[in-house]
Amino acid sequence: MAINLIAQNKKARHEYEILESFEAGIVLQGSEVKALRAKRANLNDAFCRFIKGELYLMNAHISHLDTTNRHFTKDERSPRKLLLHKKQLEKLFGKMSRDGLTIVPLKVYFNEQNLVKVHISLAKGKKLHDKRETLKKRTLDREAAAAIKNRNY
Repeated sequence: MAINLIAQNKKARHEYEILESFEAGIVLQGSEVKALRAKRANLNDAFCRFIKGELYLMNAHISHLDTTNRHFTKDERSPRKLLLHKKQLEKLFGKMSRDGLTIVPLKVYFNEQNLVKVHISLAKGKKLHDKRETLKKRTLDREAAAAIKNRNY
């Protein structure tokens, strides 16, 4: 599977425990697609929200190119509609409202057919002690791998 990664939300894996993942299409204008080809996107502080039964990507920053006509540009942080199957939307809405989970975008990329896709996840917020525990575990795993690698026979 050859994907062309545009933007990634590294902070999300630290802040949230990822439970389930989905791939969604996104509604964009032509100038936004050109900006994404130039990798001018940022997913920090981005989240997903249901508005009138449809899922929207909020607060994701896609900047304008210099060649874009100023008359046709829209807000860089405007809500963008995500495209999912109806059953997936119902499942996400149910888990989000019943269990108090959040929907977080993890990455934006071009797939094999050269379409822009957003990798979203159903996530549960981590507490401070969970974040510390994750950091300790990651550090110990890294040290163990380095010790095995440097071990002399």
